[in-house]
Amino acid sequence: MTKLTIIGAGSTVFTKNIVIDLLTIEQFKSIEIALMDIDKNRLIKTKEVLEIIATKMGVTPKITLHTNRRESLLDTDFVQTTIQVGGYKPSTVIDFEIPKKFGLNQTIADTLGIGGIMRSLRTIPVLLNIAEDIEQVCPNALWMQYVNPMCTNMIAINKVFPNIKKIGLCHSVQGTAEMLAEDLQENINNISYQCAGINHMAFFQKFEKISTGEDLYPKLKRLANQILSDEKISSRTKKQEYPGRNLHEKVRYEILKRFGFFVTESSEHFAEYVPWFIKPNKEELIEKYKIPVDEYIFRCEYYSELWNELDKDISIITNEEIKRSHEYASYIIDAIVNNNKFTVYGNVMNNGLIENLPSNCCVEVPCVVNDKGFYPQKIGRLPEQLSALMRTNINVQILTAEAALTKKREHIYHAAMLDPLTASHLSIDEIYALTDEMLEAHADYLPKYK
Repeated sequence: MTKLTIIGAGSTVFTKNIVIDLLTIEQFKSIEIALMDIDKNRLIKTKEVLEIIATKMGVTPKITLHTNRRESLLDTDFVQTTIQVGGYKPSTVIDFEIPKKFGLNQTIADTLGIGGIMRSLRTIPVLLNIAEDIEQVCPNALWMQYVNPMCTNMIAINKVFPNIKKIGLCHSVQGTAEMLAEDLQENINNISYQCAGINHMAFFQKFEKISTGEDLYPKLKRLANQILSDEKISSRTKKQEYPGRNLHEKVRYEILKRFGFFVTESSEHFAEYVPWFIKPNKEELIEKYKIPVDEYIFRCEYYSELWNELDKDISIITNEEIKRSHEYASYIIDAIVNNNKFTVYGNVMNNGLIENLPSNCCVEVPCVVNDKGFYPQKIGRLPEQLSALMRTNINVQILTAEAALTKKREHIYHAAMLDPLTASHLSIDEIYALTDEMLEAHADYLPKYK
């Protein structure tokens, strides 16, 4: 029997989606799923939700609960990580509130920026502990690593544990492809695409109609001009991911216009990866590009409310929710166990896959998966303007990973000084002061730095 261990299974909504995905596959209707979390109450609630779903689907998975990580990993075939070290409170709140005192606003703060740096420093030590357990308890398992900041985490893991089978997973590539198809009023099933870069900053090199071979980029660029000029158009120009909150995509269409290619991660993410959209004393930019400052705070509160609703009444799970999502985990497990060959976009060490990016960075490229494993595909060279843009983020990722591994405080300052958003707002002295205050505030979740 195939076994999946989910570390961080107290993330009930995400765990629910992944398990539903697997239970829609005939061979996995009785799969063994080990749920592991440090929060026993959340574990119990997650199991209750999954039992309701299993009953609705008429399937009988074997579900076990664990607060002991090594116990949960015994005899497992696949490991999934979905942890958040420090949680919404106190850590995420700290990542937003202290930078604000220095005049530095953020939108998501989980990938880059001073918030992303601090999230990395909290997370990497825990992931390295998980890696050690995997190496010792289930060395043949495949680790599907979902935790952000993706690139920084994967760089650190690969440096210390190069021989573990691991792939970093996200949904920004396939999610963006679906969004673009909808914006262009095309059927995603009739779209062929190729994408490459780094996580949250990969670009579509190709976006074509399968039936005719038509290159859809000219149509997409015309659409960009309409969106950026605020002309009324019939297709969707914004997305509504959460009730009552519209997330516009003007930033990404602006990047398409200026760089020639469409980027994978959302406008609210991308706005804080570069120095051009969130600027001190320039509120007109926030309005022009519809940038949702403090967006991640809103998301955390939304999911907290959703959790509270589930905690009160798990019967709110509806039949409409029981369908396969576009998350890659179930496709990978299906491809390896049942040899249903599939291509995913995975995060792996570069090692020449993209020639004009550093060999020691983490890249997001197509990976062919079958019963023998997964195989990252060599891309060659990216357009120089794209690789140059990516390197501004890669610098921060490599230095942050180095700080986490060496415990050298100086590398944290280096990463913060080279971060595009932080550097565009603050002087060197301000960056040092901000970093020091953040490190002190997060001390309970951090090792000592030299």
